Amino acid sequence: MHPRVDAGIVFLGTMDLAATSAFYSEVLGLPLVLDQESCRIFRVAGAAFLGFCKRHVLPSDGGIVLTLVTEDVDGWAVALPGRGVRIEQGPVHNTVYGIYHLFVRDPNGYLVEIQRFDDPRWKIAEARQTRNV
Repeated sequence: MHPRVDAGIVFLGTMDLAATSAFYSEVLGLPLVLDQESCRIFRVAGAAFLGFCKRHVLPSDGGIVLTLVTEDVDGWAVALPGRGVRIEQGPVHNTVYGIYHLFVRDPNGYLVEIQRFDDPRWKIAEARQTRNV
């Protein structure tokens, strides 16, 4: 038997912690759960978190995509431009992956995807995970 994992945090670097914090807390509405001065951790959902730390490491072209899953992609498509965020692509359906999504960039240049799963297998996986928590 494996020991259990209680939460997950993805840590990323930022050269501008204040602008990054404003984007994730004020624009996306993610609650700040821990401010460690040089690192800030935001709750995405349940026990899933994003952490940003002052580092001179920035995203390369491509490679990192932060995906936030929601049923209301169109609501985000309306809200984000009103909050000063330019939508880079979408919202569009992607038939290859069975998703509906849009893309924006955070102040660091990280690609942020707002997506809904249309693939019915996601609902099954989500229901199983909820029962196992």
